[in-house]
Amino acid sequence: MLKITLAAIALTAVSSMPVFAAETMMMAKCDDASMMKMQTQVDGMSDPMMKEKKEMASKEMMMAHDSMKAKKMDDCKMHMDNAMKSMGKM
Repeated sequence: MLKITLAAIALTAVSSMPVFAAETMMMAKCDDASMMKMQTQVDGMSDPMMKEKKEMASKEMMMAHDSMKAKKMDDCKMHMDNAMKSMGKM
């Protein structure tokens, strides 16, 4: 009985991982509100140990903003996702 319960828990955990990853990827919307929110988070990174990550996230946000202006929404989302990864949010 214990083996069946553990197997069910493991199966549930493994099957929910792709859903969680998909939800995380969908969080990065390429619109003004999302851009402002993420930029505020990047600007709020004040830990000196995170300086390099903050610079990388800032570069990704600039590229996302440029992509949004050029109406390249897939590129914009990719850069915003990269910024989130740089900040350790994903």
